[in-house]
Amino acid sequence: MPQIEHWSKMKERSGVIGIKILLALYSIFGRYVLKLVLYPIVAFYYWRSETSRQASLQYLERVANCYPAALNNKKPSHRMGIEHFHQFSLSAVDKIDGWVGKLKVSDIKKSGRHYFTSLIERKQGAIFIGSHLGNLELCRALSSGYYNVRINVLVFTAHAVNFNRLLKEINPDVDVNLIQVTQLGPDLAIMLKGRIEQGEFLVIVGDRTSTSSAGKTKVCNFMGDNAHFPTGPFILSSLMECPVYLLFCLHKTDGYHLYVEPFAEEGLKFPRKTRDESIQQCIQTYAGRLEHRCSQAPLQWFNFFDFWAEDTSAVSR
Repeated sequence: MPQIEHWSKMKERSGVIGIKILLALYSIFGRYVLKLVLYPIVAFYYWRSETSRQASLQYLERVANCYPAALNNKKPSHRMGIEHFHQFSLSAVDKIDGWVGKLKVSDIKKSGRHYFTSLIERKQGAIFIGSHLGNLELCRALSSGYYNVRINVLVFTAHAVNFNRLLKEINPDVDVNLIQVTQLGPDLAIMLKGRIEQGEFLVIVGDRTSTSSAGKTKVCNFMGDNAHFPTGPFILSSLMECPVYLLFCLHKTDGYHLYVEPFAEEGLKFPRKTRDESIQQCIQTYAGRLEHRCSQAPLQWFNFFDFWAEDTSAVSR
């Protein structure tokens, strides 16, 4: 299987112009017309982007081998690959719906909500480790202004910042608490520690390797093969000395489902004598939960690069 370049080197094709077009179409025609317009655009992009197309099909092949029933025992095809891309575009539309108020908290079915409400009642800060599975952004959009707690999100690309900045053009009340970072350093840890101590929440994804340096990973079994997962989110979580949960938001036939799972309610601890082994075990547990959720919604994992490639190169951004 040929390797595909590190995700951080891939050009963000969904740039500012593309986002503006998306928001303009949404404002003029609404979500249903936009969904129809998106399909041919997605199909065009699918055939134009060889790298992303190959990555999608390789991922779907792994799903088919490990969880054939998840794909209805169908062999991955270009039709399925286009639908994978289409699901990504639809998730962007749902993000807009969430931020402009057309989706409500009551529209999402919740599993583990009591963890969330208990933390708020105790004014206990916490970390939620998510992924690029489903629609994590929708959770933050619907929580904004509903729960009396500040939610901070660590992002590693300018794309997320641009998207949220442009959302303010159609909804000035959007409350964006994004923290764009290139690497997890001491200054950032100190700042985040302060926010956690004030009872705020921190959301970070655990399925993207470092954009600034290679090698800060652990090799875990994922979908039947070795894959590199970043150590940064988990080490950072241990430094915060607070409860840690996993967070997933998947779209099913009856709407969105939010899953909050306890991961380390007493905080992540990596003893000095067994630090390396403890981190390995911790990340493997996360990889296992991510794989389980991927098997429930395989077309909603939006990492369009070779996730199983060696983490041998990275760039500063």
